[in-house]
Amino acid sequence: MTTPVIDLQNVSVAYQDKIVLQDITLSVSPGAFLGILGPNGSGKTTLLRTMLGLTDPFDGTVRVFGKEPKKLKRLREKIGYVPQQSHIDLTFPIQVKDVVLLGRAYKMGLGKRPHNQDREAVEEALELVHMTDFADEQFGRLSGGQRQRVLIARALALQPDLLMLDEPTAALDVGAAESFYEWLHNTHKNLGLTLVLVTHDVGVVSRYVTAIACLNKRLVAHGLPENVLTEEGLQAMYGCDAVFFHHGKVPHLVVSTRDPEKT
Repeated sequence: MTTPVIDLQNVSVAYQDKIVLQDITLSVSPGAFLGILGPNGSGKTTLLRTMLGLTDPFDGTVRVFGKEPKKLKRLREKIGYVPQQSHIDLTFPIQVKDVVLLGRAYKMGLGKRPHNQDREAVEEALELVHMTDFADEQFGRLSGGQRQRVLIARALALQPDLLMLDEPTAALDVGAAESFYEWLHNTHKNLGLTLVLVTHDVGVVSRYVTAIACLNKRLVAHGLPENVLTEEGLQAMYGCDAVFFHHGKVPHLVVSTRDPEKT
């Protein structure tokens, strides 16, 4: 039996005595592309941070590559992470290639100069995100979509087996977001990465992921997109009427906030 890359058993998390996640049991198989969906405040980012060991549960167990996140040691090199917000000063004159090189810092060691293998990893990562021609550009001068690709290249420079992304299209328009998901889908397919993606883009991401976890503090549903994105599942996730339909190639979600007692 294949060992899951990520395995959560009955995990509960609280902030200041407020339950944020409750009794989450979820596993991610090697090579899977998991989309974590849910409304604002449903605990999506907290779930990702718990998987990474950045947030501790008060109950349950978390295993990544078979170990507790805080005991991964060198196995942490196998994880690439792109947070929802990056704290890079856009006015600071740092080149794209140097932003990506920051992704190698853990592997290089504190205060160590990069070796040829580090620079080669940066070049490969920039090529993967189609940003090679921008290597010498100032990061702050790029478009929002270009900056997002560079931040993903920073995570890929570590040459991870597991890539975790938190709302990577939050700053992109609809067209750019769809192009990004298409690129991400191809990258997953070509590299064989295990991908975990937190997003609110129910319609677009459903075309690419291999599994979906619907979250609303509890795990409402988990499985194949066609089995999870049902009217019942969406209503349980959003706490109101929701309909999922297709118009052309792009799926759409309509959420109603009507009061059922007034109809």
